[in-house]
Amino acid sequence: MAPGRISLDECGYKKGVPSLTDLPAWTALNAHAPAVQRLHLRDLFAEDKKRGARLVAEGAGIYLDYSKNRVTDVTLALLHRLAEESGLRAEIEKMFTGEKINTTEGRAVLHTALRAKKDAEIFVDGVNVVPGVHKVLDQMADFCDKVRAGVWRGHSGKPIRAIVNIGIGGSDLGPVMAFEALRPYSLRNLTFRFVSNVDGTDFVEATHDLEPDSTLFVVSSKTFTTLETMTNALSARAWVLAKLKDEDAIKRHFVAVSTNEVKVREFGIDPANMFGFWDWVGGRYSMDSSIGLSTMLAIGPADFRKMLEGFREMDEHFRTAPFEQNLPVLMGLLSIWNSNFLGAHTSAVLPYEQYLKRFPAYLQQLTMESNGKRVTKSGAVVSYMTGPIYWGEPGTNGQHSFYQLIHQGTRLIPCDFILFLQSLNPLGRHHDILAANAIAQAEALAFGKTAEEVRRSGEKEDLVPHKTFEGNRPSNTILVDKLTPRTLGKLIALYEHIVFTQGAIWQIDSFDQWGVELGKKLAMRILDEFEGKPNGGAPHDSSTATLMNRYRKGSADLR
Repeated sequence: MAPGRISLDECGYKKGVPSLTDLPAWTALNAHAPAVQRLHLRDLFAEDKKRGARLVAEGAGIYLDYSKNRVTDVTLALLHRLAEESGLRAEIEKMFTGEKINTTEGRAVLHTALRAKKDAEIFVDGVNVVPGVHKVLDQMADFCDKVRAGVWRGHSGKPIRAIVNIGIGGSDLGPVMAFEALRPYSLRNLTFRFVSNVDGTDFVEATHDLEPDSTLFVVSSKTFTTLETMTNALSARAWVLAKLKDEDAIKRHFVAVSTNEVKVREFGIDPANMFGFWDWVGGRYSMDSSIGLSTMLAIGPADFRKMLEGFREMDEHFRTAPFEQNLPVLMGLLSIWNSNFLGAHTSAVLPYEQYLKRFPAYLQQLTMESNGKRVTKSGAVVSYMTGPIYWGEPGTNGQHSFYQLIHQGTRLIPCDFILFLQSLNPLGRHHDILAANAIAQAEALAFGKTAEEVRRSGEKEDLVPHKTFEGNRPSNTILVDKLTPRTLGKLIALYEHIVFTQGAIWQIDSFDQWGVELGKKLAMRILDEFEGKPNGGAPHDSSTATLMNRYRKGSADLR
């Protein structure tokens, strides 16, 4: 067995464990689905006048209306039975108690420990990890207080006025999303920028109006070897030194979020300004670890801790609430129903809140890197769909972009509408208009407009087909009082646990990401060939070889 791996017997996925499709609840859902597919939400609501008030759940301060899903009470009962037969409750406990449920890497999955109370005890390999988490949080808070107060100064004595976060994947998407979401709570005399793309344009545009002597770079890379991140970090280093001319300046203008002290020191960063994290935190689950240093710099330690409290509230709800009232479990089960039994391939997340404009992009990595898997934990190829495509944009912008396809296209696209009851920027009728649109879109998707209703409105007969809306398109509506650091933490944790629910039932490992490795290795091989380094690899296919030659020829003219 490879080092770090654990046996299938240890992780509970061994021979004799029923495959998902052999579970009685799955078989019953398969038999039940055709009858539900013939039903329309118009009829379901007509038959049950209280459906819209009955098929709701509330937890951790979040209200979920799931009544506009194409489900009956029988459907819901079967889905809950599926969760029970899949051992979901036991899987949840394994995660929270530090068992190594990331089986292909032999690791615990403990992003929930990042927001645990200081007196909590969570053990990994016999060590309580909570004190270490709070030690790093305190280190972050001390550093952020100094920068925000102007006590931490650059090499030439100027206070820091700009923060540039350099990372990629989970080291970028989470911090960018959180900064945009919590911009109203940020320190407005600091400028924040985020660089992730190895395309030089990203770095150049992020720094074009900044001054090196008042800019601080946060370089986020666990190994401090990530190609894109370190390429950008080295360009940032050169940019600073071109102005400040002193290697010692690196210590005042760079800090690291990493675990590789040797590489951090070689770069020129003082290891005292290295903020660590752990191998039981996956990148896409890390924004509430030291990866969130730029977030804490923006909103301050107090609000960062409030965000962690929001995470923790949803964690406790997920761990303890009955499945019938458990928001992540309900939404996870409904997504499985829509995907595996109704044939939906995608899911749209539609926040009616401009500050959440990066939330769908953040969820793309969280959901698709986690559950984009084709084999179970035991290595068997699945015979069912996993990992729907998540996408979206803020309302009302999306309404004038892609909603046409959702309403009248040929694809079934379940939607999550996210609406806050209070605006952070009250301005005339704006928020009422926004809310009216969110609620109306869910209504229109569910009930549509029949041909007869179109005719009764006096429309010409030749336009009736074009103005008919089939409806029967499923959606959830999530209501939250107000966007705050605490409620942002709750929303993120909600979707983290939806992903967990899906993965546990699909019997896949939601916490590895081997699919990103092959492209990385091939890119390094091609890069070596661009730079004339022998690598002993087999010849490329004709397409790849032609593209490489074309690139070399065209780029040589610009060198």
